[in-house]
Formats: sequence, C-alpha cells, structure tokens
Amino acid sequence: MKIVATDLLQVLECREAGLRAISDERSLWRYGEGKWSKRELLGHLIDSASNNHQRFVRAADAGELKFTTYDADAWVARQRYHERAWSELIDLWLQYNRHLVHVLGQLPESLADVQCDLHFEKPVPLRWVAEDYVDHMNHHLRQIFEEPLTDYGSYSFIHPDDR
Repeated sequence: MKIVATDLLQVLECREAGLRAISDERSLWRYGEGKWSKRELLGHLIDSASNNHQRFVRAADAGELKFTTYDADAWVARQRYHERAWSELIDLWLQYNRHLVHVLGQLPESLADVQCDLHFEKPVPLRWVAEDYVDHMNHHLRQIFEEPLTDYGSYSFIHPDDR
C-alpha cells in the first residue's frame, strides 16, 4: 500500500501548482451543457476522497466489507461546489489527499488482499480499490487540465480478474 501512497503523493505534488494557476474565472467554465465545471470536478474528487477514505479504513478494520454506492451527480449538486472559492476547493482536496497518503502509507501490506464488494460481479482487493482511486483522480485531473483522455488505467471498472 506504500507504493500507492507514494503514487498519490506524486499526483498531489505534480498537480498543485497547475491547479493554483487556473483562474477563478476559468474554474467556473463548464465542459458543455449539463457537464461539471472545474470546481465541480474537483468537488467530485473531494467526494471520492471521502468515500475512499471510508473504504480504506473500514475494509482494513473488517477484513472484508460491502460498500454502498453513491450518486456522484447528486453529491456534487447538493454540495454546490460551483459556488465555492476555487482556492478553498484546492486546499481541501490537497489536505484530504495528504491525509489519505498517510492512511495508505501506514496500512500493512497484509491488508492489500482484503476483499471489497463495490457492486461489481465479484469483490475486488483493497489494493485495487486504492490503485483505482488514483487512476480515477488522474482521469478527472486530465479533464480539469483539458488534457486528452487516453488510458483510464484501472478506472475502466473491469474486475482485476477479468483483465
């Protein structure tokens, strides 16, 4: 799990300056009708951090766990991220993820195979959940930075046994 923590930390260190360089005005820009703004995308990543924080800690404590899903659109709308200050969203995203670096970094490798039911056909190992979290983050950061969306990594929602 330390490797995933290191990967997550690298993402934070590589992307912070770029996020801060995006103007308040640009952070309000929407990708199209009915699409999220950069603020809402970063808010979604905060929600993802919150949900995955629960997964990492609860799965490690329980030895296996079944998780509920959440409606990402409803969470973003309900929390009105579009109305929050861009700098505050960046700070919250960074601090939450720095905490997740700590959480993942101290989880014993013996917990990497804890089975997590995320409503796929089969449960997935906790390591996959953590790796997928970083891939999911990178996917949305590419959207924020208007970079091409090429490889989704493990964010394809394909069970690791079926790859």
